[in-house]
Amino acid sequence: MDRLDAMLIFLSVVDKGSLVAASRALGRSPATVTRAVTLLEQRSGERLLHRSARRLRLTDSGERHAAVYRSVLAELSEVEDADKRGVKNDSALSGSFSITAPDLFGRLKLLPVIEDFLAEHPLVRARVLLLNRIVNLVDEGVDMAVRLAPLPDSGIVAVRLGEVRRLVCASPGYIARCGAPRAPAELRAHACLGEDEAKERELWQFVDRGSPRQRAISVAVQPRIALNGAVAAIDAAIRGNGICRARCYQVIEHLAAGRLVRVLSAFEPGPIPVNLLFHRVPRRNRVLRAFIDYATPRLRAELTAIAAAMV
Repeated sequence: MDRLDAMLIFLSVVDKGSLVAASRALGRSPATVTRAVTLLEQRSGERLLHRSARRLRLTDSGERHAAVYRSVLAELSEVEDADKRGVKNDSALSGSFSITAPDLFGRLKLLPVIEDFLAEHPLVRARVLLLNRIVNLVDEGVDMAVRLAPLPDSGIVAVRLGEVRRLVCASPGYIARCGAPRAPAELRAHACLGEDEAKERELWQFVDRGSPRQRAISVAVQPRIALNGAVAAIDAAIRGNGICRARCYQVIEHLAAGRLVRVLSAFEPGPIPVNLLFHRVPRRNRVLRAFIDYATPRLRAELTAIAAAMV
């Protein structure tokens, strides 16, 4: 068994979550799959997988090696794709990348950048996962992630793109009819629009900027309408049905058009950082490097413009 074959089998084990599932997916014997993992562990001198009766997961060393293996196989695939397509110009970019982002940010801000990049590089393919959950880049085989949250310490490289703010908004019609809350606690007397239909109450966070230490304030609101996402809550707010919470990029056009008005702006919590995450090793991949260099200034400019409009 050669090393590249072992890498491919190992990544299938990671992606499928077990040796048996990888064996079935690849049409290889369980003994072959086990031998591939053992070969790579022997060559690295480290355990790459924690194996138990219930689950299989990567060790810290396994995460680093999996990132390297994906990078090596992606670069090899890129070269082979170019050969198959008869691409003679070494400067022509070909291959693929995968990226994940929160659903609405991805639809509004990231997808236009990806589409423009692909238009400039017709031999490149993209896999885009728009999900409102944290995606483990190694376990789920994703190259990059746009993350809107503080980052824990990890081996992931993070490029700062900017920041976003969490706003509370209502339509002019609602405010004319019901008034605007002057303090977070007054939200309890208003029709609030939730974005998680599974919760009877939602905890809305604020900051008292008038206090010496800018005291954090949490208000448990009981939504008048509990919806299954921010888009539906924003739409309901525009129709005058209550007060919604949203991130600034989700409502900036509605604010500019006068369909929504910010309320409780003096109590808005601090900004949320926005970062582009990727493993250190895949920077060697031409397609990933090119997309990161292309997307970073454009997304930064978008977020800078939104921040300026929020002042």
